[in-house]
Amino acid sequence: MTPATLPADHPPVSGGRVGVLLVNLGTPDAPTPAAVRRYLAEFLSDRRVVEIPAVAWQPILHGVILRTRPKKSAHAYRQVWTAQGSPLAAITAAQAAALQAQMGDAVRVDWAMRYGNPALPDRLAAMQQAGCERILVAPLYPQYCGATTASVMDRLGQALAAMRWQPAIRTLPPYHDDPAYIDALAADLGAQLDALAFVPQVLVLSFHGMPQRTLDLGDPYHCHCRKTARLLGERLGPRYPGLRIETAFQSRFGRAKWLEPATETVLAAEAGAGVRQLVVAAPGFSADCVETLEELAIRGREVFAAAGGQDYAVLSCLNAGEPGMAMLEKLVRRELAGWVDQG
Repeated sequence: MTPATLPADHPPVSGGRVGVLLVNLGTPDAPTPAAVRRYLAEFLSDRRVVEIPAVAWQPILHGVILRTRPKKSAHAYRQVWTAQGSPLAAITAAQAAALQAQMGDAVRVDWAMRYGNPALPDRLAAMQQAGCERILVAPLYPQYCGATTASVMDRLGQALAAMRWQPAIRTLPPYHDDPAYIDALAADLGAQLDALAFVPQVLVLSFHGMPQRTLDLGDPYHCHCRKTARLLGERLGPRYPGLRIETAFQSRFGRAKWLEPATETVLAAEAGAGVRQLVVAAPGFSADCVETLEELAIRGREVFAAAGGQDYAVLSCLNAGEPGMAMLEKLVRRELAGWVDQG
């Protein structure tokens, strides 16, 4: 119903708009132990992230982890924090702004975090209040994982359950093998490889790790990562015939067995085997964050150098660069077919 057809005494109603909500993982509000503790408490309480029964996990989380880990994590965040705040939040905001410019007035683009701020339910409600009756929710995870993509869907369902008047919803599927994604990675990483001051012998494609148990239970994440790596290698291989490409998994946590090989193990092993020039890329991350800027760029360099490595670089994620934004616009327009004129 448009405002022109409302009764004279009816409250104003906004409607008829289409929205796109970009969603990334999350970040603390500040690089302080207190802020990190709040963030980790939400993140590590998600049953999609930690599948240990709550009766066993919560005492460990609140009795041990949240007493020790925030200080260490806050130090990592402080090393990469920017004038705009968290790198992940600043880049996701830039991606939303760039997509808004590309899409024009046809849609309203906003962004949210699964954990922390801006919270997904808040931004969803704001979009509805702005007149968005149809909303595409786009998790910025190329590879599907229960701990990431499914968790966003869980939170989306909770947000919708609290709404009396729900918008129509579509969601962006995983795009780990989409030609637009592989094209964007090949173009962006290729340009960065060409700009290096050294010629790398090895390119390590580092994806975020997950417990081995998730693969055993049927989560497709490991397969999605491997397929992305294979397709990207097929594109980069002919262009860089002397470059060997390896796949690894980072950010292990706890004592459980995780997907292998571990990134730090690969970095140390390559240097120990005589590799002196090595580069790392993280194609599973849509935006640079503490995992790429601190874990890979700072600690990874230390591991490689300590084992005898010499030249080391971490390539940037797609972020809000032209290849990544062209890809995102293509994916979004595809999912908005029938809602928005494709021109």
